[in-house]
This record gives sequence, C-alpha cells and structure tokens, in this order.
Amino acid sequence: MKHAAAVLFLLGLALTGVASARDSLNVRLVGICGTPGLAFRVAARSDYAYAYIADQDAGLRVISVADSSHPVEVGHCDFRGRIVGVSTSMDYAYLADVDSGLRVVSIADPAHPVEVGYLRTTADANGVFAAGQYAYVANDTDGLLVVSVVDPAHPVEVGRCNTPGQACYVAVDVNYAYVADNDSGLRVISIADPAHPVEVGHCGTPAGAVGLAVAGGYAYVACDICGLRVISVADPSHPIEVGACYSGGIDVAVDGDNVYVAADSRGLRVISVRDPANPSEVGYYVTPTALGVAASRGYIYLAVSSDGFALLQYYGSGVEESPGPMVSGRRPAATVAGRLPAGAIAFDAMGRRVLNPRSGIYFVRAVSRKPSAASCQKFILAP
Repeated sequence: MKHAAAVLFLLGLALTGVASARDSLNVRLVGICGTPGLAFRVAARSDYAYAYIADQDAGLRVISVADSSHPVEVGHCDFRGRIVGVSTSMDYAYLADVDSGLRVVSIADPAHPVEVGYLRTTADANGVFAAGQYAYVANDTDGLLVVSVVDPAHPVEVGRCNTPGQACYVAVDVNYAYVADNDSGLRVISIADPAHPVEVGHCGTPAGAVGLAVAGGYAYVACDICGLRVISVADPSHPIEVGACYSGGIDVAVDGDNVYVAADSRGLRVISVRDPANPSEVGYYVTPTALGVAASRGYIYLAVSSDGFALLQYYGSGVEESPGPMVSGRRPAATVAGRLPAGAIAFDAMGRRVLNPRSGIYFVRAVSRKPSAASCQKFILAP
C-alpha cells in the first residue's frame, strides 16, 4: 500500500477533510464529516437520507448524506451527559446516556432535533434499541429494561430482566431481545410479554460481548479482542456458536451476506457470512478508532471517535490492487458526469484501480495514453 499512499500524496487530495491515506482492501471512502465530540455510535432511518451520531460529550448530531461525497451536519441536540447509544424509530431518536438514562429526541425536523422525553435509569444506560411502541435499554448491572414510548414525551419502564453480567448492547428481533452481556456472553430474553421479559437462553463467549446484530436466524456478536462470533439463534432457548472470525470488534451491522465490524483501532472489517460456519474477512478500511457502524444499500456508516462520521462503500471483487496514475502535484479539475469516458481506467482515492465504478470521486486516464499528469482527470460520478 506504500505506492498507493504516495499517489494520494502527489494528488494533493483533500477529500472532505481526509488528511492522510488509509490502508484498505475492497473498501473506499466516499465522504466524511467531523463532529465536535467523540463519535461513539451511529444509526440511520429507513430512508437512509440521514445519519444520527451518538457523539458522547456533544449529544446527538444529525448528518445529511443526500450528497454522499459531501456529508454535512444539518442539526444537533446537545446534552450534558455521555451519549453512547442511538436508535431511531419513526420520527424519534432514542439515546442511551450513561449518566442520565434514556433520552427521547424528535427528529421530525432533522435540522432542529429537540428532546421531548426522558427516563432516568437505575444503572448506566449503555445501549438502546427502538422497535414499535417500546425502547429496550441495555442497563449495565440491571440487565434489560423495557420502556413504553407510546407517549414519547413520557417514557415509562414497564418491565425488566436482570442479567448476570453488564448489559452493554441490545438488539431486538420479533419476540426476542438479544443482550451482549459482557463477560456473560449472549443472553436471549423473551419479550412476548413486555411487562414480564424472561431469559430463555444464553451462549458464552470467550471474551466480553460488547456489541451485536441479529439477522436471518443468527446473532453476530462483537467480542472485542476475540473478534466476531456467529451464534445460531434458530432455537432461541439453545443458542449455539457456529463460527468465528478473529477481527476484533466493538459494534456490528449486517447487510446481506456481509457483516461490518467496527473494530476500534483496527478500523472497519468486512466479514463474509455467506457460510456462517466459516466467516472470513473480505475487506477492511483502517481508521484511528472505529466505534460504531450501520449499513444498508452498499453504504457503510461509521462512527470514528475524534474523526467524526465516515461514509464508505464495500466493492467486493470490484477493486483490483494495482498502481494508480502518476500525476503532478497540482490537483486535477473535477468533471461531473453520469458515467466515465469509454475506455477510461478508473482509480479511487487510494490509487487502486476500480473495475466497476459507482457514484463517487475517481481519477481516470485513457487506455491508450501513458500515465502522465496531462492524461489524468478527476471525475465525480453522479448517483
């Protein structure tokens, strides 16, 4: 990757604030947006027009990704606490505040998010998942809290289920809540009766379970230094680990056959789970501290601590590791187009050849020309 870094330096590229090249495989940076605090978790609504950042000491930040190459903050709601979790449902964002509990913010107007409700919890609120009329809070030493948000202005606890460890994160699928319970692994809790949630199964993990996502009969659990654990929950009363990938892990998102892992200092890791018994790393993008991740429609939303928010794309086999075009120190002028010229060879910001360019920023040269500054052009492909 040294050659790619040199190409990036020669281009003098400043892609929305990126100061230096990142080591990567099959993943490209689309755009970034700084935040004033420490970007800890990220969520997105079903339209995926906005990213919602739990920015720890700086509250909720709302970032528009309508122009994927230039994400921009359009609104914020500040708090004095420590915001470490975020989930959205309909026109509301639900925030886990370590110091104060559950916070409910109206995001009906993304430019002016406003807190409308609040519930103090009995322990540290470490994570939250909103679904329907309820918000489910991972409440540290008190386990899982079930909170009615029928009236968002007055959230009220209706049930709880204690867990043996420290509840760090929660995800919900139909009638079950799945809790990453730190040293106690994965806990499966029936929420069929929200007023009386009850644990029905559990599966130990080799290290602290701190994040998870559930999809297609599997729980994908982030276990920090022990990486991603793939646990079958086809029978919720008997969850069983079927595969593992030692990628590191803080947070997890699933999109199709891929699992995206925010792996702290190891950045973003892309794990193929096409065969759940044999998960394998197929891509990565190294960032200083990747703490939160969400994904959909080919885009990856990443919370990158002091670097803020990053929007990325996984290209799979569409990226070929090869030298990029040699250019002069001046920055090429950009051309906005719907497609690249016929016969053009495209390179991404890392200096790698891209075989199937999508929307984004590329540097191209004609096939028949030598790789010189005169032949290199910067293109912005419109979606």
